[in-house]
Parts: sequence; C-alpha cells; structure tokens
Amino acid sequence: MTKQPAELALLAESGRLLASVFALLDRTPLAGLSTLAVDELVERFIVDELEARPASKGQYGYGFVLNASVNDVVCHGVPSRSVVLRDGDIVNFDITLEKNGYIADSSKTYLVGAVNPAAKRLVQATYEAMWQGIRAVRPGAHLGDIGFAIERHAKRNGYSVVREYCGHGIGRSMHEEPQILHFGKPGTGLTLRESMVFTIEPMLNRGRRSVKTEADGWTVVTRDGSLSAQFEHTVAVTASGVAVLTLRPDERAPA
Repeated sequence: MTKQPAELALLAESGRLLASVFALLDRTPLAGLSTLAVDELVERFIVDELEARPASKGQYGYGFVLNASVNDVVCHGVPSRSVVLRDGDIVNFDITLEKNGYIADSSKTYLVGAVNPAAKRLVQATYEAMWQGIRAVRPGAHLGDIGFAIERHAKRNGYSVVREYCGHGIGRSMHEEPQILHFGKPGTGLTLRESMVFTIEPMLNRGRRSVKTEADGWTVVTRDGSLSAQFEHTVAVTASGVAVLTLRPDERAPA
C-alpha cells in the first residue's frame, strides 16, 4: 500500500504531466466541441507531446482516453461525436496518464460559457468538498476522517454525495487498495501512513444521491435528472500531511 521514495518520485512526475493536460483544457474553448473531439485532442497531447500513455484507453475494455460527463452524467460518460458541448453546460473530464510505469488520475468539472448560478454553486461546492477531504489527510488520520469531511461540506451546502463510486489507491495499477469513500465517521477505517498514494474524487448531486447506469454499460446518470459535478486529485501522505501530486499549475486550495 505504501510506496518507496523512487516510486513516489515517478508518481509525482506522472502527476505533473497530467496536470499539464488540464492546463491544455483550461486554455481550450470548449463550446462547440464534441466530447469525442476533446478526447482526440487529449490523446494527441499525451502521446505526442508528453510521450506518455493514456492509461484509461483499453482498461476494462474501455475504448477512450477520458470520461466526459455532461450535466446529469455522474461519471464514466463515453466520448461521442454527437455530444456537443453547449453554452451553459457543465462537463467533468476524468483523465489518467501513465509514465514510466506509474499512473496518475485526476478530474475537473468545467463551466462551458455562461452557466447558471445554481450550477456554478454545485461545481464550487464540489471542488471545496474535495479539498476538505484532502485537508484531512495526514499520518495517523483515518479514512473515515476524509469521507466525513467531504460529506459534511456537501450537506452544509444542500448537496448529496454519490456512494456507489469512490477514490482508490493508485500506483503501477490504476485501481489499488484502499478504497476511499466520500462519506464516513471520524476516527474509523484504515489508519493513514506516510507514503500511501490514493485518489480523492467526490461526486456531488444537486438532487438525490441515487444513480443508474445507462444501456451502454458505462454512463452513470442521476436518477432524478439533477446536475452532478466531480473533482479528483491523486495525493500522497507525507510525514507532515499531504502532497497533491496532480496539482495544476495555477491551482490553489480554496480558503
């Protein structure tokens, strides 16, 4: 579960490269692009510019580089030429990258054009909830502390936390132990140790937390049609707290 110093250095390099993928998306006008066009853009950048591997492509039989989850899609949205991003949409891009045998995983929900205030509030609260979870990470803390911090922030803002999907350990494999739930009780669950590496990736719904999987076997949507947002970072437990391995160049933790 814990990583050696050389492994942590390689994971940090994968995380840095993945952060640059999101920097590319940050400067890309999304309105009018299909989600498949975004997938193709990201694949070219990872393969040609970063000389890395998009780790999601081929994983579990998945045929694409990223998940593109628009509006009421909670996660695992499949890129499509027919899904075109429009003014007012919110879209989460969930991307993995492997370099030198080690994988980083991160996601960000983007506001496309002029987004209504209710959607903006959901996206901001989800981002803050992820950071509440990250702030709970330190040696001697418990997994339940992370989940509790996330769910408390969500509930305070009037949102529900999806329970069917969670964060996970990561390293040479995309999904390793432990599972990182986004709800929980303080002081419960596995005790965190220095050099553990895992993802924190809460999904918050504007309505109820119930979800369903569509006929394609991948796309997960809210049962009530409400909006959903997600953010994700790969983090490492350090001697004094936490390091965010996928921190983006212009990103700062919210106050």
